Amino acid sequence: MDARHTLKALLDQLNTVIVGKPGQVGDCVACLLAGGHLLIEDVPGVGKTTLAHALARSFGLQFSRVQFTADLMPSDLSGVSVYERGKEAFVFHPGPVFAQVLLADEINRASPKTQSALLEAMEEKQVTVEGATRALPSPFFVIATQNPHDQLGTFALPESQLDRFLMRISLGYPDRRAERELLAGADRRDMVDHLQPLLAPGDLAALQRQVTAVHAADPLLEYVQDLVEATRNGRWFLQGLSPRAAIALVRAAKAQALLAGRDYVAPDDVQAILPQTIAHRLVPVGDADRGPVEQVRAMADAVPLP
Repeated sequence: MDARHTLKALLDQLNTVIVGKPGQVGDCVACLLAGGHLLIEDVPGVGKTTLAHALARSFGLQFSRVQFTADLMPSDLSGVSVYERGKEAFVFHPGPVFAQVLLADEINRASPKTQSALLEAMEEKQVTVEGATRALPSPFFVIATQNPHDQLGTFALPESQLDRFLMRISLGYPDRRAERELLAGADRRDMVDHLQPLLAPGDLAALQRQVTAVHAADPLLEYVQDLVEATRNGRWFLQGLSPRAAIALVRAAKAQALLAGRDYVAPDDVQAILPQTIAHRLVPVGDADRGPVEQVRAMADAVPLP
């Protein structure tokens, strides 16, 4: 498998469905290549769900979707055991979490109890139901969408769950040219239904092994440590990044490097994915007049390049 040709074909196909957002589409592909979970935050109607469908189909992965609502229960995700009289035994009926790609649509409309039910699945790739631990399919990705917190009927995701997402992105409104293409073109859902898988079984695992093999030189790792230490000094954020977040940053930078066709990580790769990878894990200091993403960019500008 030619990784460069395959990744270009993936990006080209996704960009035919999600027009005018090549940066965000690239971030999504990098997130899945790095084996991470993806959070897409934006107002309704800008293509979050369509992007998740297109990603799953293009990667050739088994897909399930759950619409999160206030009355959704944890068992609605994981499944339940039902007594079957013919077998004279309880039989487990798996829930939608037993898929390679789980689209958790509008995740912040569910109660914190249901949100927390995803924690074990996202971190351990397994769920515990009625005392029995059951492994999830491999690979297993959660693509969650959420609406802005100021909308009615939303519950903020707890910090522990936000930390499980490798990246958080926002699509935003399309520009005028892209919106004209949407208005004049085919229905996006129909386009998704006709997408062909571009990866055979095992191809994604091979690409992820290539991500792991991408070289990160000592000066590059020093630069990552400088960025992480900057988040911890109290000047920019209330609380700094954890070691787990630092590892996630390196993993995402390696995936970005592979997408760029390199077998080594450059500082540009770190900067390209920095806000998407760490901003959702940080809270700016009280006197900051910027949001988390803008604060991350300002901090990065103050950290010398290697």
